[in-house]
Amino acid sequence: MAIVWWIIVGLIAGYITGKLMKGSGYGALMDIVVGIVGAIIGGFIMRSLGFAGQGNLIYTILIAILGAVILTWIVRLVTGGRRAQL
Repeated sequence: MAIVWWIIVGLIAGYITGKLMKGSGYGALMDIVVGIVGAIIGGFIMRSLGFAGQGNLIYTILIAILGAVILTWIVRLVTGGRRAQL
């Protein structure tokens, strides 16, 4: 059941990140991947800052969005703003 939550959080975070970063996203599957990787990045950042990951679904989605925005920003920085295949 946990993998289903990862997919749901990843899809939500990837979709919102696509809208926040003024893009159309990378497609449903890649939005899920970006969201899941963003959740990992966001969790690492929050843990490094001393915030333990004992949040609810909203907290998890917000952290995943934070990480996905950072990931998308880095990808766009490296690729020069053109659309990259993650």
